[in-house]
Order: sequence, then C-alpha cells, then structure tokens
Amino acid sequence: MSTHHNVVVVGAGFGGIGLAIKLKEAGFTDLVVLERADELGGTWRANTYPGCACDVPSQLYSYSFEPNPDWTHTYATQPEILEYLRRVATKHGVVSQVRLGTELVEARWSDNVWRIETNRGSLTADYLISAAGIFAEAKYPKLPGIELFEGKRFHSLHWDHDYDLTGKRVAVIGTGASAVQFVPEIQPKVDHLTVFQRSAPWIVPRLDRHTFGLERFALRHVPLVQKAVRGGWYTLIEGFGLVGFVDKRFRHPYEFFGRLQLRRQVKDAKLRKTLTPDYMIGCKRAIFSDAYLPALAQPNVDVVTDGIAEVRPRSIITRAGREIPVDTIIYGTGFTTTPAVYERFIGRDGVSIAELYRQQPQTYLGTTVAGFPNMFLTLGPFGAAGNQSAIYMIESQISYIVDALKRLRETGLTRFEVKPEVQEKFLAEMRQRSENTVWLTGGCTSYYTTDRGENAGLYPGWSFEYRSRTSTFDSESYEVGV
Repeated sequence: MSTHHNVVVVGAGFGGIGLAIKLKEAGFTDLVVLERADELGGTWRANTYPGCACDVPSQLYSYSFEPNPDWTHTYATQPEILEYLRRVATKHGVVSQVRLGTELVEARWSDNVWRIETNRGSLTADYLISAAGIFAEAKYPKLPGIELFEGKRFHSLHWDHDYDLTGKRVAVIGTGASAVQFVPEIQPKVDHLTVFQRSAPWIVPRLDRHTFGLERFALRHVPLVQKAVRGGWYTLIEGFGLVGFVDKRFRHPYEFFGRLQLRRQVKDAKLRKTLTPDYMIGCKRAIFSDAYLPALAQPNVDVVTDGIAEVRPRSIITRAGREIPVDTIIYGTGFTTTPAVYERFIGRDGVSIAELYRQQPQTYLGTTVAGFPNMFLTLGPFGAAGNQSAIYMIESQISYIVDALKRLRETGLTRFEVKPEVQEKFLAEMRQRSENTVWLTGGCTSYYTTDRGENAGLYPGWSFEYRSRTSTFDSESYEVGV
C-alpha cells in the first residue's frame, strides 16, 4: 500500500462504496477503502443465514443515483443485494480502490494527519471516514455453563452452512429480525425447535411477492414510474415516524394489524398469548414477516419464555427447572450496539470514539465528533433513523461529507473539527426531542436505548428534515484552518 492518501475510508459496504463513487466523481482520486473481509459487501456479505433479506422494500434499498429495476421480490434477498452492490462498484470503477483483507488495527490523530495501522502495514491520511456498519459484530448472551456444551453452536452472523440441521434438536436464542427470518427456513428440517423468547416481537404483515416482468420493464424504461414507486414506498415507511416521535397514539392502527396477523396465523389461544407483545409497537424494532408466526405454530416447535438458568453438555435448563435436550444452539441475539471498530479510532486527546459513546452517544449530525479532526462517520449516533431505509440516511451523509471536502479544497483549508459547543447544542436537542418518543416510553428495552435508558442514537425526526440539515456543509459549525 502507498504510505499516504488524501482520503481513507474504512468499510466497503453501502456506505464505503457510495462514498468512493461520489468522492471520485468530485475529483478526489487519491482514495482507498479498507475492507477487512476478502470481498466487498459489508453486512450483506457477512450475513448469509437462510432467509436473509432486507426488511424495507427493495425499491428503497438501492442508491438513488443507481436505482435497480430488476429486484425479483418486494423485499430483496441477500444474494440479490450483494450482487447489486458488486455491480454498482464495478460500473463506477471503484473496485480497484478497495483494499480487501485489510483490517484496521488503529487510527490515531497525530501531527495533523491520521496515522493508520492495519494488518498489512501502516499509512497516513489527510481525512478519515468510518463507513463501518452498525450491524458488523455479533452479540452473544452470557449463559452459565455454555462452555460445557458438547453440541454445535453458532451465531446467525456466522452461519455454518456445512452443518446439517436435518433431524436435530435445535434451540434458537433470541427473537430479533434475523431469527424471524431464519426460523421459518429451518423449522421444516429439524426434529424439534425450541425458541427462547425474552419478549415477543411485534410482527406485522410483510406481503412479499415476486415482481412481474411487466413492472420490471416499466421500472427500467419509464423513469417516472421508478420515481413514483420509490416515492410511494418512501412515504409509507416514513409514516412510521408518526408512532416513533410524533404521538404514541398513532400506534393503534399498526398494533391492530399486528394483532390481526397474530389471531389469523396462530389459532392456539395459549400460544397466541405467549406471542402477544406487552409493550407499544415501535418501542423496539417491529418486524415484517408472513412466515414466522405460522412456523411457531407447528407441532415440532416450542416457545419458552421463562429464561435460561444453565447450559449442560447436551441440554438447556430453564429457570423453571425444565430440562430441554438440545443438539444445536443458534444465537439470534443480534449485534453489538457500538461498532467494535470505534475502539480503534483515537482522537486528539487520546480517547476513542467508543469511550465517548459509553459516556453518552455523541456526534454532530451523526457525521462528526468533537476531538476528532478531519474525520467523518456514516450512520454515527443520531445519524440513523427508525423510520427510513439506512441507504437514504447514508446518502444524506455522503452528500454532506463530499460537500465538506469540496469546500475545504476550494478555500485552500485542510483542517476541520466540529466546535464542542455546536455538538453539545445538537445533543441537547436530541435529548429533548427524544424524551417522549416511543423508544424511551413504550415499555420495553432494546438496542434503541442505552443501559441508562437514553436514546442510543436514533434521529428523533423526519428523514427529509435530516436530509435538509445535511444538504450542505455548515462550515460555521466547525473550527477550520490549515
């Protein structure tokens, strides 16, 4: 690797590839993207569990500058999304700028440059951008005795495709979005499936279907149709903000459809009660699925809610004292809330972003952090939305970042850092706007909140408002210089 670059991006998922494309278009050619894996794709490379697909409509899960008319389902599957991202990277000529198999060890601000250590050597950069995904590191529960378990165990993020589940007694721990997708896929294969549920998720109709050739033709050849369809889905998904941060009373129509789906798909009253959420919809991530509830109603499935007391070599003991024979444990427990790579970004004062996050989630607009000169984030705290596609938010941040670097180049300035008072004002606004949101007052705990019950980093407002705020680089909010 060359020892110095103008811009270094960490991560080659949707954020990193989008940044590379737009920075290249803006004339920033001295750019590399560091990717620890052996291929690009981010979370869509890493997650390969059965049934893996996006949980927002496909038409929103593509770059606005590169819409895809050829999605075969309303909700695109993992292989399709990965292939789309590869195709876009190739089309725009940025694959050569991705350094595969290159993992960031540490990035430290020193002597007005970023000094970067990787598993393949050292380099420096004028500007550093983290496009590391927020769903990159598996989260494991602490289970007494798990090290004594003699069967097979793995996390959905690290699915073992060589392991045959046919005829096995399988325990699934967790009922998050990943588990809701893979449980219906494995249920017909296993001898018996035990799902350990801490709290029932809200399941709402997915209504997935194959797209028709005629509609794909129209999307491909009539730009107005593509814009109209994308705009319609955007409006529908954006409407979830009515529940999240406008007024919790808007939850009732959504909860009605969730309860209707549960009543329609689960006939057993006792099981239906077990699967009925005891918190407001939106307090934690609501999940679109038409297959999960019917899978749980099958005779070879049990849903256990009394928790795990102990894991033994070939069984799990519940807190009620029940022993459940188990051959395989699959963790559907989601991801760590703070990307592990945040530990490796060390700012001007020798403190990591992760250390600051543990004090309180903090950024300015989800893109910059006081004490970290010449650095940007994508999907940083308060740069993600609970009511819109992550791609929409990422594109807003890419626009802000590219505009910032262009303005610095045009003015001959080379250094920027968000003013601490500007960041604190923004954080105070985020705290105030979060106070009555369903995330904090809906009666649940989730990765939407910190251990202290604070907003963990969702933007408490409309995504179009966020886009307006990030449409141009507000240089007056920064200390800039040479």
